[in-house]
Amino acid sequence: MREGQLTFTERELLADQDVAEPLIAAGVRCHGGFDADGRYVSPRTRNRLPAITAWQAAHRYQFGTEILDAPIDLWPAVYPNVAQSKYLLREGVRDPTISSLTRIGTVEGFGSMIRAVRVDDLQSHFDEPIAGTAVAHLQHGLFEAHARDEAGWEDEGGHRQMWFAARDIAFESPVTDDMTQAMLERMGIAAPGGQPPTPEEARRNAEALRRFPDIDLSLEMMLRRMVGLLFIEVSAFHTFAWAEAVLSDHELVAGEGEAAALVSYVRADETPHVDYLRTALTEMRDRTFVGASGRKLPGREVIGTLWDTALAQSLGPNRENFVKSANAEIEHALARNARRAEILEGFHALATKAAA
Repeated sequence: MREGQLTFTERELLADQDVAEPLIAAGVRCHGGFDADGRYVSPRTRNRLPAITAWQAAHRYQFGTEILDAPIDLWPAVYPNVAQSKYLLREGVRDPTISSLTRIGTVEGFGSMIRAVRVDDLQSHFDEPIAGTAVAHLQHGLFEAHARDEAGWEDEGGHRQMWFAARDIAFESPVTDDMTQAMLERMGIAAPGGQPPTPEEARRNAEALRRFPDIDLSLEMMLRRMVGLLFIEVSAFHTFAWAEAVLSDHELVAGEGEAAALVSYVRADETPHVDYLRTALTEMRDRTFVGASGRKLPGREVIGTLWDTALAQSLGPNRENFVKSANAEIEHALARNARRAEILEGFHALATKAAA
């Protein structure tokens, strides 16, 4: 990367740093690796990390504004919390934790769908130039890097495989594919039969949620996905802390801490995801959108509206559904347990106020 460089090829943004040793998780070659000193090196960060830093600096210089932030403290801690999860494991109730790890890995894999976002001629939707910005590189490396990080690429596993490996190491390969599908259907993550919505169904759903009819629908869909994905990525840092604490307890799980180490590697990989999304959304917030009619809309209005809507959804219905689903998995695991009432009483006694 040249000093002052703001424009990159897709190949440059997908380039890896050199590693001395690959990352092997539960027999699967995963992305990233370790340097000569044994430190984990995230994938596709040779140019991506300095590029994000350069785009942020250029934006501050040009617009005099700070980069958008979504502090993790906006989101409540993971439910069940660490104490509750460890209590269930001590009581021999493993399935809720296994279900949580399966859900996380599955949702991580969904991140690959970001590569399907396509908006024709992004520049035509903005009044100001976007050359040399993160926005200009979304469809030319940034979305693809994100997708590969989450779901893997070719013969390398990504976060989906790393979470499943962490689960399998900690609980010694606890589920089959059929059990996984049934579990995901119970949790509302997968539809019966595992069929995703068709492109036509997805577009109809997007039309129903539309807030700016004069803005290209594909662009608004991209913006909503970016904001929603940012919130998922930020709130996931609570999940990383929970998983590392639970999976590092050698008395409760197998693997001698290997599963917790895998989670720490995923956590390191997520930082550039958060940062490029924050940067691109900031660049669009401080520009002017141009609608199909030629009408100009302030970026603060567009990004602010979609940000506030997604935040309310994340902290409201999404959180309520998450807690409801987690409780349903606990009830399912205890359905035939003779000590169900006693275990539930002990479990709820360890609840944090924020999770209620």
